[in-house]
Amino acid sequence: MVAALAAFSLQGRAAGEPDAAELRKQALALIAPIPARMPGAEKDTPAMVALGKRLYFEKRLSANDRQSCNSCHAVDRGLGGVDNEPTSPGAFGKRGGRNSPTTLNAGFHIAQFWDGRAEDLKAQAKGPILNPIEMAMPDEKAVLAKIGAIKSYRRDFQKAFPGDNSLTYDNLALAIAAFERTLVTHDRFDDFLKGNDRALNDAELKGLRTFLTVGCTTCHNGPLVGGNGFRKVGAVNPYENTKDRGRVAVTKEEEDDLLFKVPSLRNIAVTAPYFHDGSQATLHDTVRKMGWLQLGLKLEPAQVESIATFLGALTDKGRAPKKSASTGGSTGGMP
Repeated sequence: MVAALAAFSLQGRAAGEPDAAELRKQALALIAPIPARMPGAEKDTPAMVALGKRLYFEKRLSANDRQSCNSCHAVDRGLGGVDNEPTSPGAFGKRGGRNSPTTLNAGFHIAQFWDGRAEDLKAQAKGPILNPIEMAMPDEKAVLAKIGAIKSYRRDFQKAFPGDNSLTYDNLALAIAAFERTLVTHDRFDDFLKGNDRALNDAELKGLRTFLTVGCTTCHNGPLVGGNGFRKVGAVNPYENTKDRGRVAVTKEEEDDLLFKVPSLRNIAVTAPYFHDGSQATLHDTVRKMGWLQLGLKLEPAQVESIATFLGALTDKGRAPKKSASTGGSTGGMP
């Protein structure tokens, strides 16, 4: 019986089943495992991380005491560092103009926000608290007065930043960034890249082969399978939403018109909806549309299914989509 099963397996490979070793070699030429820690983490102390975690979940950082970083970038309950909304409601119900990107692995990105206007996690952390649509605090002074009125925060800031003036807006952002640098994910695709032939099933291996051969890695490469550059949305065929012009608003350079940061595909199955405007509800629809917009390809249903199945293997082991990526895409985190 064992010999018969082995023969069947070999026949499957001979009939065109993906060869794990060869696929790994091809993948590693373009993609790498996620590093063990984010840049800057070597300077973070346990006290900084603990304070940053507390601040990340702190609703009193908002004008109405109802909005925290985690409200739009939920990392608890098995969620993917997002709120799974097309655009996020702020402290007073108004919505921003862009889909909230995940904070998982964010410190590995080339820059923060879809348009790259913040150079790092510290710079990013300062923005939403003072944004009138998001957390809506009036100014830094008001934030520090509110947090400084809480004895335990004064103590925690002193622990994290010993000295005469520990409670500063700079230190608040540094602490949040320190916590976010702990949000490194671990998925089965990395296990495969590191040599585990059994980490991906045959359908996922086929999906990886499709992903590599149709041209997805033109933009989605590196350890995060994205997140390392800016590309024009609608590179081959135009994207219908041209109201948001992307990075050009930051740089004022004509060549940056309609450029957006390439999203990381790590954890993509748990971060629906998709695109900078949150217009695509499912992973399948997104794969299909990206093939057309960026590569000029009308992907066959089997190709879309195959790629989406592979992308499901890029989900952090501590998180899982409500629905398999191979059966329609995810709309959230664990039930």
